Amino acid sequence: MTFPWLTQIGTFFARPTAFLIVIVYAILWLVFERETFDWHGVATLATWMMTLFIQRSEHRDTQALQAKIDELLRVQAGADTRLSRLDNEEPEEVERFREEEQP
Repeated sequence: MTFPWLTQIGTFFARPTAFLIVIVYAILWLVFERETFDWHGVATLATWMMTLFIQRSEHRDTQALQAKIDELLRVQAGADTRLSRLDNEEPEEVERFREEEQP
């Protein structure tokens, strides 16, 4: 069973829009629930922001590695072209492909 929407959510949270959502949430929290915004609220928002920073950094690194691998596959004469399409698959499908292809 695969859940493509999980991958889409992970990709979405690597985009600048996710940072904007957290900032808008924080502003709304301050406007409507100022009395409940304490150190726990600050820690929660800081955790969310750091999670987004880490997610964005990982996404950037993954995309850079993928671009490099795609170029290597493109120039290698005997490369299996199925490999260049693996980045469009769900993680479970990639794992299944790796298990089938191992000697």
